[in-house]
Amino acid sequence: MLGPSGCGKSTLLRIVAGLEKDFQGELRNNAGEVAFVFQEPRLMPWLTVEQNIGFSADSHYDKAWVAQLIEEVGLGGFAQALPKALSGGMAQRVAIARGLYSRPQVLLLDEPFSAVDAFTRMKLQDLLLQLAERHAIALLLVTHDVDEALYLSDRVLVMDNRPSSIRQELAVDLAHPRDRRDPLLARLKALALTELQRAHVI
Repeated sequence: MLGPSGCGKSTLLRIVAGLEKDFQGELRNNAGEVAFVFQEPRLMPWLTVEQNIGFSADSHYDKAWVAQLIEEVGLGGFAQALPKALSGGMAQRVAIARGLYSRPQVLLLDEPFSAVDAFTRMKLQDLLLQLAERHAIALLLVTHDVDEALYLSDRVLVMDNRPSSIRQELAVDLAHPRDRRDPLLARLKALALTELQRAHVI
């Protein structure tokens, strides 16, 4: 979902996650388990990387599964590190692993890479796609970044400003892995920017 601040993108994610109950309408969710990755990593500073990923109310977790996730997100050797020892990109890798811990069918992501630099962002985007394919999960992503939306997604919903609605749906008919330089992505970006301009976002 791509659109201006305040149009309801994050609220919609919260509704899908079951975190927001005060809404009118009907939510049809046949996807099963969902998990949430927020804008900030939201790691507990007194817990290690391993403990943050496997954290649960009773403090018991599957250490073998956590160890596998740590390797998959590229943090081998950091299982016992505290969050203060991690870079921003590393902390977000922990957050992604934590999202995968419950083996969700859908991973909800609310601007998960907005706080990292451009090169780290691209690496994390590629990592996310690899993990989604490996674990056969769907992604529902909120972003303000047009390039990110088109590179990661098969469908992009361009949201209108208040009152919130869908201005346009863009189908990204490209196989993965994708080339960021693909001419189709450039054409779709032009369409998305046109719709955002008509919505007075830019």
